[in-house]
Amino acid sequence: MVLNHLLPSVQAIAVLSPEERLMKLRSDYWIGYGHAEQALIRLEDLLSCPKRVRMPNMLIIGPTNNGKTMIVEKFRRQHLPYESEDRSHEIVPVLMVQMPSDPTIKRFYSAIIAALGSPIAIYPSIIKHEMIALKLLRATQTRMLIIDEIHNILAGSAHKQREFLNILRFLGNELQLPIVGVGIKDAYLAIRSDDQLENRFEPLVLPLWDNDHEFMRLLASFQSVLPLRNPSDLLDNNIRALILTRSEGTIGEIASLLTKATCAAIRSGKEYIDQEILEQTDYRSPTERRRLYENLLY
Repeated sequence: MVLNHLLPSVQAIAVLSPEERLMKLRSDYWIGYGHAEQALIRLEDLLSCPKRVRMPNMLIIGPTNNGKTMIVEKFRRQHLPYESEDRSHEIVPVLMVQMPSDPTIKRFYSAIIAALGSPIAIYPSIIKHEMIALKLLRATQTRMLIIDEIHNILAGSAHKQREFLNILRFLGNELQLPIVGVGIKDAYLAIRSDDQLENRFEPLVLPLWDNDHEFMRLLASFQSVLPLRNPSDLLDNNIRALILTRSEGTIGEIASLLTKATCAAIRSGKEYIDQEILEQTDYRSPTERRRLYENLLY
């Protein structure tokens, strides 16, 4: 069996039974592409930045399901916690938390405390939560704070939004660490309302995909990691256009479509993706799903 179209690590998966390969496809897999690699490089630069009075920050912005969380999660996994030299405590180089959907300062600090593995106690004052969070961040020598879904700040009142922006500025100044915000375009609307923060947060935009050379590189990467025994021609003009149309141009939807098409190709015995497989794959685009939900509701 010739599997030269696959990465060596994937070739070992391609020889497994159909059932085993279908199981493997349920797990996350990393697809490298230009914007993602650029984001990882910039995150590394931020992490290695020496402490100074005004630390640089970063804002990763993009449409829903366009790879933002996958990028920061991969970066976090590259910098996992480890024991201190004297084994007295854990070092957490990169801490990632999610901004609560109903944001309050107390809930935000509680998320930091929980992410650092400390039991959460209910204290009457925000100051107590803040003191504990700062103490833990210093003790674990956290060098970067990543806040996913940072656009949730906008769910609060104007007063609460200003409070959160003040907290972000305070944390950056007090701990002298870079802060990375991750969210949809509304995240920038939240940050730019504070001139000082806007100047510190350098945006990196993950746009929707176009049918261009970068998209061809992306599909070539997919071809090398999807465990099919025969090569697919995802770079064909008609197939590229079909993938973009059905997925509506976000990498999460592209991955979902191609994963389901891979499962269909394995089950059928065809072992490669062609236009027929793509057209028949049981997949609904975000727009189709919204219409389905609306029809069910109304």
